[in-house]
Amino acid sequence: MKKSILLIFFISLTALSLLMHFPHFKKDLISIHVWRQTQTQTTIDNFYEEDFNIFNPRRNSRENGDGIFRMEFPLMQWLVAGTYKIFGHSIMITRIFMFITGLFSILGIFSFIRLIFKSDIAGIIAAWALCFSPSFYYYTINPLPDNFAFALSIWGIYFVFQWIKTEKIRDVFFASIFLSLATLCKLPFILYWIIIPTYIFVKTYRKEQNFKSFIPVVLVSASFLSLPLIWYLKVISGWEGNGIVTGMLDNTFSWSEIFDYLQHNFVSVLPELLINYAAVPFFIIGIYVIFKKKLWKNDNFLIFAIWGLAILAYFLFEINMIAKIHDYYLFPFYPLIIILIVSGAKFLLEKKSKALRAFVIIALAVLPITAHIRMHVRWNEDDPGFNKDLLVYKTQLRKAIPDDSLCVVGNDISHHIFLYYINKKGWVFEEDNLTADQLADMISKGATYLYTDSELVLQDKDIQKHLSSKITQLGTISVWKLE
Repeated sequence: MKKSILLIFFISLTALSLLMHFPHFKKDLISIHVWRQTQTQTTIDNFYEEDFNIFNPRRNSRENGDGIFRMEFPLMQWLVAGTYKIFGHSIMITRIFMFITGLFSILGIFSFIRLIFKSDIAGIIAAWALCFSPSFYYYTINPLPDNFAFALSIWGIYFVFQWIKTEKIRDVFFASIFLSLATLCKLPFILYWIIIPTYIFVKTYRKEQNFKSFIPVVLVSASFLSLPLIWYLKVISGWEGNGIVTGMLDNTFSWSEIFDYLQHNFVSVLPELLINYAAVPFFIIGIYVIFKKKLWKNDNFLIFAIWGLAILAYFLFEINMIAKIHDYYLFPFYPLIIILIVSGAKFLLEKKSKALRAFVIIALAVLPITAHIRMHVRWNEDDPGFNKDLLVYKTQLRKAIPDDSLCVVGNDISHHIFLYYINKKGWVFEEDNLTADQLADMISKGATYLYTDSELVLQDKDIQKHLSSKITQLGTISVWKLE
């Protein structure tokens, strides 16, 4: 295919995605998983406002401490904060950065699929299908490290399969850089590393190559893999109460609930959010193609099978945490999902039937429409997913007291949303769970103001003894001076 045609395609795809996202670029953080978005954004803000040291990511829910809390390596957050130093502080800058990250993912999936299918058409279908996967489409402009890690991982596996094709050590080097950064930014992408040892095993088991020839590959990949391993071994000990680490080993749900989660992800999340209903026929036909063409006899089939099983094992291990809502935990599945979609669409396009070809073109053309229909409600500012008054009165709430004041805020089960919107640091309570003794202890440690939408807390006579004066009332949220 001519480069000019590919260029026109990518310009058109970018323009369409930009047009569909444009109304939301200036909106503040709202909707599904806003708790994770505000957590990420406050880390960005604190890099910009307090400390630009990449090893010191800070959160607002810090009580009277320094707020340093290390989870994934905060490369994305640090880079966004760096753009703030150039262009100024703005949520729109964050969204633009994430949009560019999404384009990087789309270009990566195009390159990866074109490589393994040896077809520009396959790459185009892949790029289009990923762009308008509803979950990917929604998160494209939202601050999540998963987006950034996914983009890096796509390019990582591209270079892995480029190495399988060329056997050049430079491709292993580039693959290892991207996969190392992807794993640092989000631990589940460590699963992508399994492709390299699987390929080595296949080649040596079949006696097609001697293991000694792979020693440079092992040394390079192991060296880069050690970086995220060192990071997580150092920081995981500080993840108190984080169920991600223990997964099903610390499951508190009944087996009927776990089965319900599995069923929901299979019948709803997979076809509706990850694939897109309009692409489901291609996905199903892609599975059919595996059996129709007996692809398990293909030299590289075992690589894809082991890779897929590793991701599936991760899904089953984390199902109690994924539940019915954490669709972004499933990003590692995207390359394999896209492979099946492309296989199905390409299978139909290769048929002589004009009707089948027309069906493929129409179904692909519908993808942006179905993605928009499914996701446009997520940017509804009238239903932001938390107390709307935080959004409506954001500016007044931030200006109500000095910026450096330590506050007690609630209710906020996320421990991130409330403090993000008032742009303050301090303590968070949830579900009206604040006692007078707790409040007194917070005051002794430096808390000077209370932000709350909890009538029950304000009605507590013992708590009222610690309320000096009412600063303001904004909707359901009142601000009090503490004593």
